[in-house]
Amino acid sequence: MSAVLPLLGFCSGLILATTPFSPRLKSLFSSVLSRLFIPIVIIYNMVFYKAGSLGLMLFSFFSAIFLFFIYLVLSKDRLQSLCFSYTNMAWLGFPIAMALFGENISAAMIAIYIGGSIFGNVWAVTSVSSEPLNIQDILKKVMKSPPVVALTLAAIFRFLNLQNLQDHTWIDALYHFSKWGMVFTGMSVLGMWLRKTKVYIDDLTYSFRVALLKLFCGVIFCTFAYYWLPITHIQENIGVMFLLFCLPPAANIVALETHYQGTGISAKYIAAGTVVSVMICLFYGIVVHLFF
Repeated sequence: MSAVLPLLGFCSGLILATTPFSPRLKSLFSSVLSRLFIPIVIIYNMVFYKAGSLGLMLFSFFSAIFLFFIYLVLSKDRLQSLCFSYTNMAWLGFPIAMALFGENISAAMIAIYIGGSIFGNVWAVTSVSSEPLNIQDILKKVMKSPPVVALTLAAIFRFLNLQNLQDHTWIDALYHFSKWGMVFTGMSVLGMWLRKTKVYIDDLTYSFRVALLKLFCGVIFCTFAYYWLPITHIQENIGVMFLLFCLPPAANIVALETHYQGTGISAKYIAAGTVVSVMICLFYGIVVHLFF
């Protein structure tokens, strides 16, 4: 199921993209994914907490910050640096992680997603905005973001001892349905989005060079984390930690850029980066299954 469902969702997205109601479906699927399925999965994993999640959140958050400044030094371009550091974990990361490592990796992926999402909600707006932003407005945006709301609800549920329920069969069923829904809708949105996007050779060449640099950073960061950071169960999670550096730019960067700058330059970085990333993830999957 973990291998078939992402492919089924992606193919469904390619087919649905040819229908006249695909824009509404893409918007609906994206909203359900980010505001329902992912928050439910976050709440479940945080209520039934597994050791090491906090370490993975911090790894994801600080890795994104380091990636941003590394590319900013090289390019002097804040938008390109954001595309380099803020990755698409929602639409692409979850389906690929479950296909490669199975459903048991969801807790680790959730922790990585939360760290990256907090980075994105803070850094993305400040990077694309041409005017200084009020810190209070940024904090309000972060506090209202679905991952932070889900974390708050999880903390409340843990305070109410929901994790000690003797029978939580219906909660488990809701969680598993949300995981499947998360994978299907994420890959479906990706399929609809790619079907309508034009990608040129020059864009692919640029994205491939950027991807190689990001993979090199991933090797350095993950090696450092494996040997020197006290992250619990890192031996089991190092594979999905490296997956973070195989993923393309987050798709909502172009929406933020359009809103704050009135341009859509990042669309070509995102589209080409997604195509390159899919190939990299496919190669990574083959390596994982052959040698690990």
